[in-house]
Amino acid sequence: MLDKPVGFSSNQALQVVKRLYFAAKAGHTGSLDPLATGVLPLCFGEATKFSQYLLDADKAYESTFAFGIATATGDAEGEVVATADASALTQAQVEHALAAFRGHIEQTPPMYSAIKRDGQPLYKLARLGQQVEREARSVEIKTLELRAFRGGEHPEVDVFMECSKGTYVRAVAEDLGQALGCGAHVSALRRTQAGPFTLENSVSLSTLESLKANDQLQQMDAFIQPADAALRGLPLVELSESGGFYMRQGQPVQVRNAPCNGMVRVALESGEFLGVGEILDDGRVAPRRLIVTGG
Repeated sequence: MLDKPVGFSSNQALQVVKRLYFAAKAGHTGSLDPLATGVLPLCFGEATKFSQYLLDADKAYESTFAFGIATATGDAEGEVVATADASALTQAQVEHALAAFRGHIEQTPPMYSAIKRDGQPLYKLARLGQQVEREARSVEIKTLELRAFRGGEHPEVDVFMECSKGTYVRAVAEDLGQALGCGAHVSALRRTQAGPFTLENSVSLSTLESLKANDQLQQMDAFIQPADAALRGLPLVELSESGGFYMRQGQPVQVRNAPCNGMVRVALESGEFLGVGEILDDGRVAPRRLIVTGG
C-alpha cells in the first residue's frame, strides 16, 4: 500500500512505484485527487485481476472543510467562485447539519470527477466550461464525526468519515456548505483506510525511493503483500491437488464444508492461492478469476 503524497495524481504515483519495482503490469484502485494524501492500493502483475474488490471496498477519510469559500472543483485546487462571511457559524450548527449526511443518502457526483459521459470524463467537460446533468447516486456514510471546529470569517472543521464506494467527500463539503447557507470546500483530505488496508501498513514514496537508492531491495519487497490480500473479506475454501487441477482447467469442483453461496477465495491445501471462485446452486465451486502460474 502506498501512502500517496500531496501534489501527485494517482497515476503519477503509480508510475513512480512501477519504475521502482520494475513492474511490467500495475494498476491503482480508487483514485485520489492530487490534493489528497493517504492509502492508495497498488496492484502488480496477476494481483491486478482482483483490483475490483478494492474499488468496491469501503473507505475512510480525515478531511478539513472550509466554510464561506466555494470553489469550482469543491476543493482547494479549484478557482474560487463565491465567498461569504461565515463568522456567525457555530459548531452546534455544523453538528446539527451533519446529521442529514449520515446513513444512506442520495449524492450528486461533482462535475470535476472521473465519471464518464459519452466516453468523456466529466472533469474534461468541466474544464471546457460545460455542465451536464448528473444523476444522484445512493451512497452510505457509516460514520461522520466532527473532530474540531475553528471559528473566524472562514471557519474550518475537521471531520472523520467512513463511507461506501463512490462517495465524494468534496460533494459532502459542498452540500454541507449549501445547507448552512455559506458555501464550503475541502481544504485537506487524507484517506486513512481502503478495504482491509490502513495507513499503518502503507509506505511513503520517499521511503521507497530511499530504499531503492541504497539498494535495500529486500526491505522494499517487504512492503509487497500477497495477491489475495485484498480478498480477506471473502470466505476461504481449500482444494486438494486434484481439485486444483480441474479448477485450473476451468471446471467447477465439489468442496466439503463450503459456504452455501457467494464468492470465495480458493487455495490449495498446501496454501497456494488459486484465485476467486463462486458457489453454484449445486454446491460446487466454479472458477471466476484465477492466478496464471508460470507452469
